[in-house]
Amino acid sequence: MAIEIKAPTFPESVADGTVATWHKKPGEAVKRDELIVDIETDKVVMEVLAEADGVLSEIVKNEGDTVLSGELLGKLDEGATASAAPAAAPAAEAPAASSSAPAQAPAGEAAGEDAILSPAARKIAEENGINVASLRGTGKDGRVTKEDVVAAVEAKKNAPAAAPTQSAAGAAPALQAGDRVEKRVPMTRLRAKVASRLVEAQSSMAMLTTFNEVNMKPVMELRSKYKDLFEKTHNGVRLGFMSFFVKAAVEALKRQPGVNASIDGNDIVYHGYQDIGVAVSSDRGLVVPVLRNAEFMSLAEIEGGISDYGKKAKAGKLTLEEMQGGTFTISNGGVFGSLLSTPIVNPPQTAILGMHKIQERPMAVNGQVVILPMMYLALSYDHRLIDGKEAVTFLVTMKDLLEDPARLLLDI
Repeated sequence: MAIEIKAPTFPESVADGTVATWHKKPGEAVKRDELIVDIETDKVVMEVLAEADGVLSEIVKNEGDTVLSGELLGKLDEGATASAAPAAAPAAEAPAASSSAPAQAPAGEAAGEDAILSPAARKIAEENGINVASLRGTGKDGRVTKEDVVAAVEAKKNAPAAAPTQSAAGAAPALQAGDRVEKRVPMTRLRAKVASRLVEAQSSMAMLTTFNEVNMKPVMELRSKYKDLFEKTHNGVRLGFMSFFVKAAVEALKRQPGVNASIDGNDIVYHGYQDIGVAVSSDRGLVVPVLRNAEFMSLAEIEGGISDYGKKAKAGKLTLEEMQGGTFTISNGGVFGSLLSTPIVNPPQTAILGMHKIQERPMAVNGQVVILPMMYLALSYDHRLIDGKEAVTFLVTMKDLLEDPARLLLDI
């Protein structure tokens, strides 16, 4: 029975998708719940799994094609086995081989008579992609033996080793000085969407950035003192800096609710919860998974959530639900060495916090010059809703909390 393979149902915020990768080819066996095809949207990559055991019989939408929600992608023959499909291939090749055999070798020496191929030899040929019609048989009456197939497999393995030497020699001039090499690749849907939203944010907001700096020594000392015990107590979850910033941001957002708000037309929406988006870099582009109700999360839960999101982002496994929403975003460019930047707000949010590299600098403390590990903080915000006073107060609150982490526990 043929089963239709259809695109997943996209949420209202996603209009269509693109066929990214087919993991199976027509004629290949498929097991139930096995990944067949990836559909890339402007937010996430959605996986389409097999509904039953069988064989992929037809691909309707090729890689790069645009598909709508529920549109037909291909067909699966339920209950079929892949053995039938490969067996038909040599038979289809035989007429062409037999017609060309006289020109290649004397009759009886070419593999046009592959019907008498032994099962062992045929299996080795199929597993290694060897076209038996092109082989010269050494057995009785020109029969292709197992040894003939094994020799062809070895020759095939050795051929690519020689090819790079020739191709490298041929490609050498391309690396010579003075040549101007270009490579054109299509922009992924995710990167195109990110680009569109960034341009939209800059053109539709009265965006402004304010800065402050924080002495990271207290947090670094606290982390250094308890990181081993923390990891042991919380089953391998490592204590990083991001959880302190999320905790401090949650408290600062409670004191400055305008920074946690959003604009909907002519209305201001104040959120009574803190859903913190954490910007994560992936091979496909920048993604922002969300820590839901971060105000109720412990440091260990925050670190564990961020670690899981990072792994999913690298593997392309983030879901739409994990990336939707968010009332405030934190972006850490410091992991790449950024000392100072002006992050761009992620609409419909009205503010974003930028973390940066921890840099030792000479600071004046009680009339003395002291070398301290300092970090610049940047808050970009929509000036239509947030005044300078609120933005500066938000950053000062974060600075006070991070320079004296005990305040986070004492709620002062």
